[in-house]
Order: sequence, then structure tokens, then C-alpha cells
Amino acid sequence: MLKSVMGATLSFAMLSGGVQAAEKMRISLQLPLKSHLGQNLLMFEKEVEARTDGAIDVEIYDSATLYKDKEVPAAVGSGAIEAGVASLTRYVGDAPIVDVFYMPFLLNSEEKVRAAVAEGSPVRSAIAAEVAKTGGQILFWQAYGGAIMLSNGGAIKTPADMKGKKVRVFGKTLGDFVTAAGGAPTLISGSEQYLAYQRGTVDVGMTGVSGVKSRKLWEVMDTITVTNHADIEFVVVVNSDWWSGLSDEIRGQITEAAVAAQADVRDRVSQIEADAYAAAEENGMTVVRLSDEDLAAWKAVSKPVYDAYLDATGDAGKAVLKAAGN
Repeated sequence: MLKSVMGATLSFAMLSGGVQAAEKMRISLQLPLKSHLGQNLLMFEKEVEARTDGAIDVEIYDSATLYKDKEVPAAVGSGAIEAGVASLTRYVGDAPIVDVFYMPFLLNSEEKVRAAVAEGSPVRSAIAAEVAKTGGQILFWQAYGGAIMLSNGGAIKTPADMKGKKVRVFGKTLGDFVTAAGGAPTLISGSEQYLAYQRGTVDVGMTGVSGVKSRKLWEVMDTITVTNHADIEFVVVVNSDWWSGLSDEIRGQITEAAVAAQADVRDRVSQIEADAYAAAEENGMTVVRLSDEDLAAWKAVSKPVYDAYLDATGDAGKAVLKAAGN
């Protein structure tokens, strides 16, 4: 099976009894290593191996070579792999509360997003507690940016443009949003979306603009509509049993590396998005932004999405929505 390891070599920890092979920390990633999440994991790898003096050997398996995005929660929770990166919405089946980040136009500013993902915030704490019930726990968050729409031959500017079209989504709430706007949602993993667009499996795409660049989606789609209707977050999750089996010192060193990696990607995401938009235009894509009237039309059809979220999450969801700024 193909393995992507950039600059990683087998490390050894010197113990009093002699030389022992390093503890492996395999991480599954659905995106290419050249993506900003892949580059962020390389930074994490370097930090971990330096801080632990090689006691932890990080191995990154990119481009879904081990597990697709939807398979990561179960793989990590069962201990089949030590760690994995998954879109937060992949936990919605076990923890419906996570989809607060995908409520239409709720977390639509950097200030709101940073408050929601801050260590110890009500939103982050509630999500961490629910994810921990799956056998994995969140080590750190990876910012991916705002959700956009992709199309061919014209922009998806209003709900009327969505009617009757098949739309790639990557989560239940995003599917509810598409349905409310008159479209037909189709759940497709990030690693499979290029082929879905190329083959016409769907008419409209939904992703983050950095994914347009890393996956060269300009080869199969020609228009970006900048909706920013959701905040896309990925989480690096570790198997709880593996994590608890490490020494306090090693856990502390890995946590420090995670804090550094999390801050780095969060601070750079705005520039990453700007660079991706520029690359898309350079490669022939048209970038369309919504008017205030367009935005109002989208918000008007979104109420059923909020109702469904509250039905699924109850008082806990109500509290999280309030904390997120609704």
C-alpha cells in the first residue's frame, strides 16, 4: 500500500536497557500531502519527533491511501490506526452537535469561528466530549476555511439556481441545506469529488477553496460561487486507548506539538484561501461573489435546517447555537 512519508525515518528511543524501536503514530489523511492540511501534518510530525527525541515516529498516509474520510472515525475509535484526520461532520452520526459548524451562515466571520474553536469554549468543549464517546479524542483542529460552491457554465447565486441539481455534500446538515434550496444532495468523499465532477455524477460541488487548488478542480469545474455558508473544520483524532498508554511526559510533548500546529494553520488560513482563489482564476475559473439580496435569499430558505438541528440535538444544541452566536 502506498505510503507518503516526507523526511520521516525510523527513530529509536534510548532507554536504560538499550535501544528500542520508536512508538509509531500513523495518521490517515484524505487530502494530498501538498494540501495545507498535509503541510500542517508535516509540521506536526517534525515537532513531535523533535520534542520526543524520536520516541514517537509519525507516519502520514495521505490521499486516502489507508482510509477514506468517512472511515476515519471508526478506524481511529477501534484502534485500527493510532490517529486520523476527518472532517468534523463525519462525527455527526454519533454526535449531531458537531454540525453547528455547518449551520448555514452561522459562523460567517473569522471572529466567530475563532471564538467557537478556542480551547475551553462551550462549543469546542461540547464537541470534544461527544467525540470522546467514540473511542477517539480530538488532539487538535485544522482550519480549512469557508464552504463554496462549484459549477460549470454559470454561478449558483440563488436557491433558484440550485433547484433540480445534484449537489456534492460532505455532511448531513449540508445535505439539509441543499434540500431546503431545492437541490438533491449526494454524499461524496473529498478524495472522490474530482471524478464525480468529471463524470457528471453531480452538477454542483461543495468544498473549501483550498481544495480547488490542491485537487486541481479547475480541470473539471469552471465557476466558484463564494457563499461561505459553512465553516469547514477538520480534526486530528487519536485513539483513546493508545493515547492513555503513553507516558505523561510523551503526551505532554505531543500536546505541545499539536498546539503549535493548530495555531499555525489557523493563523494562515485567510492567506491560504486568498492564494487558492488567485490560483483558480489563473487557471481559468470565474469567481462570483453574492450580493446582499442573493445572501438574503439563501438565508430565507435555511430555517428548516436550523429546525432539524434542534430536533436532533435538543437543549444541548440550543446551548451550542447560542454560544456560537445565533
